[in-house]
Amino acid sequence: MILFRKFRVLILMVFLVACTMHIMIDLLPKLEKRAAGSSSSAGGGGGCSCAHTPGEEPRSWAKQRARAGAAEPGWPNKHSLRLLQDFSNEPNSNLTSHSREKVTERAESEKKVRQLQLGSEKRVLMRDTVSGQKQRAVHSFSRLKALYEHPLYKTDLPHLSEDDTLFNLNNDIRFYPKAAGQQEWQVTFKYINFSESYKWLNFLVCGCVGAYCLVFRKLVGWCYSNYVSFTAMKSGGTQLKLIMSFQNYGQALFKPMKQTREQETPPDFFYFSDFERHNAEIAAFHLDRILDFRRVPPVAGRLVNMTREIRDVTRDKKLWRTFFVSPANNICFYGECSYYCSTEHALCGKPDQIEGSLAAFLPDLALAKRKTWRNPWRRSYHKRKKAEWEVDPDYCDEVKQTPPYDRGTRLLDIMDMTIFDFLMGNMDRHHYETFEKFGNETFIIHLDNGRGFGKHSHDEMSILVPLTQCCRYDCFSLLSDIS
Repeated sequence: MILFRKFRVLILMVFLVACTMHIMIDLLPKLEKRAAGSSSSAGGGGGCSCAHTPGEEPRSWAKQRARAGAAEPGWPNKHSLRLLQDFSNEPNSNLTSHSREKVTERAESEKKVRQLQLGSEKRVLMRDTVSGQKQRAVHSFSRLKALYEHPLYKTDLPHLSEDDTLFNLNNDIRFYPKAAGQQEWQVTFKYINFSESYKWLNFLVCGCVGAYCLVFRKLVGWCYSNYVSFTAMKSGGTQLKLIMSFQNYGQALFKPMKQTREQETPPDFFYFSDFERHNAEIAAFHLDRILDFRRVPPVAGRLVNMTREIRDVTRDKKLWRTFFVSPANNICFYGECSYYCSTEHALCGKPDQIEGSLAAFLPDLALAKRKTWRNPWRRSYHKRKKAEWEVDPDYCDEVKQTPPYDRGTRLLDIMDMTIFDFLMGNMDRHHYETFEKFGNETFIIHLDNGRGFGKHSHDEMSILVPLTQCCRYDCFSLLSDIS
């Protein structure tokens, strides 16, 4: 019995020693970094708005360790790897993104009436102006066409194997086996023009290929005109989102309107408690195309009948039970989610019409697997704590030596996404996604832009911290000379 007690005491002592060693290993980088920072500040010296001047040695612990022992190949510590690892196994990695608003027929008709009321002289002037614009458009179009005729754009495509299911369109594959068993669908399918009726599938197959592809425009029109056959709540996320299935078996993500376009986010609101705006998704889609990123899936605005297109076609009892009639005789519902899903924050129609955004789905994970990565400049999502990049001016030096940011264009894509978020005022970029098929030689998909455009009278400069931390002095000087 005494021997057994001594053995337990020995095991406990070994456990305590191991815990102490782990704590010391985690605290050692911060202590060395603090010591290096105090020594460099004592030496003095001025600098520019960049992270460091060209002649100044970097102060981060990572570079000091790399200078001390170059033979150590894998310098990134456990903390950095935990922050920058990918999260492809997360259940909510199958995200979609959204944008684009419907141009109403009333606005088009009013525009035609105003044009008919103009005088003959104004019509001639407008005709001359339009013809000049068309000539300029044709001129720019011809330049773009000439660019794509360059031999660099005429490279041969690699041979596709049977495993490349994303690019091989096999007519024998039934995308919906259960629906394929319905004889009605099989009969009507013979008389349907496949390419014209299934815009969503056309987008999945060739939506991102070709310089003059019109799939985006057709898909946006399809989003706000097709018949909704089924509606369900989307799992994951903090606020209510609905998955709408259409008559042609396509799907889209619906975000209902929670705020009017004129409402700004109150200054006392944290970024993680702000409402998601449907018009932010629509505007993000257009901004992405203006910047020529083309990394946001198509989004369109749509006026939805809450009775016929949500309540009557849903099989989700949890969603159906949240419908009620308000004292103003408007149809309302609130669904189930983490934030703002209660009677006090119900979504009400006028009387049963509600505006929202419809975002086209990306290819299914069975066809195109995606990886979810933690954004290196992710915020703390805490009322009092700060993220590491907010307190460490040399944080970018650690990021640049950590995979996948140590090679390829991934870090440059992060800078593009930073500028994109700054123009929107989006502080909620905690994760991003890439297609797994292409490894690190791919682009970032700009998803989940609902918390943008909340403060149109305020520019959040902290969004540009990745640029200020990662800028190089020679590049900064060149940009300053150009400006």
